[in-house]
Amino acid sequence: MSASPPNLNALNAKAAYQLADVAKTRPQYGAITPRWLTRLLEFKALASGIYRVNKVVEEGDTPLDALCSQDPEQVDIPQGFTPYQEKPREYILNSISAIINVDTKVADVFSSPYDQTAEQLSLAIESLRERQESQIINNDDYGLLKNVADSQKIKTRKGSPTPDDLDELLSLVWKEPSFFLAHPRAIAAFQRECTRRGVPPATVNILGGVFIVWRGVPLIPTDKLFVDGLKKPKSSKGKTNILLVRTGESRRGVIGLYQANLPGDQSRGLSVRLRGVNDQGLASYLLSIYCSAAILADDALAVLQEVEVGDYYDYSK
Repeated sequence: MSASPPNLNALNAKAAYQLADVAKTRPQYGAITPRWLTRLLEFKALASGIYRVNKVVEEGDTPLDALCSQDPEQVDIPQGFTPYQEKPREYILNSISAIINVDTKVADVFSSPYDQTAEQLSLAIESLRERQESQIINNDDYGLLKNVADSQKIKTRKGSPTPDDLDELLSLVWKEPSFFLAHPRAIAAFQRECTRRGVPPATVNILGGVFIVWRGVPLIPTDKLFVDGLKKPKSSKGKTNILLVRTGESRRGVIGLYQANLPGDQSRGLSVRLRGVNDQGLASYLLSIYCSAAILADDALAVLQEVEVGDYYDYSK
């Protein structure tokens, strides 16, 4: 039995759509990530935009000789002082900026149910925050990858990240390690190695997210630790790095830096300022994030290099 033809004299869905009150979402930006690194890293506010890391000159087990004796009156007590580095490193804040232009006529007429200007600024801020996290890892001057001490660099034994490799990292950052940092595919590769060995890692809840942990230290995912230089590599194979971080100024770890008390301050280190409205009604906004990162001690950071993410295994049934 054939279906009845549509009634051309009746109101159809296409016509009714013109009068429908359609539910809408805010603009969905697929490149937004949780940015766990900037949420877990301890940040310090700066007043002058410069952060100097003063270090002791270390030439022995301790910077100052000391006496251990039952009868100090018969032994000369060591004398001296603790020397400091004469040219300590200074970190100067970098700026990440963008300009957003919004036609005020468009903003006035089309700002229901969502404020057009607010949505544009929100998307721009997300872009700047994504760039901030990437710079903390990859910046040529202060990025974590470029500032790992040579003594804190190791390579995988066989390519894939194994429990043995992560244990080796833990031996380098053994003073209160905070978290591993790795591309999601590197974490997946590590989980495959754990499955192969029959030692599935445990999980932990942090800031509303679920993470696997190794030896009690969580593995935090980020796509800013690139695979073959890419966030989203097309090949199933590829190499990347895994970082182990200790964070906190009091623990001589890695800290983020930002400028305090900015004009137009919106959030940590972020400034949003109206540049003006021109004769054509175009409103212009300047958005800036001032940021950097500092490694207070060499042993606060270590890297596992040449991590292969594309090894898979067949398991016997």
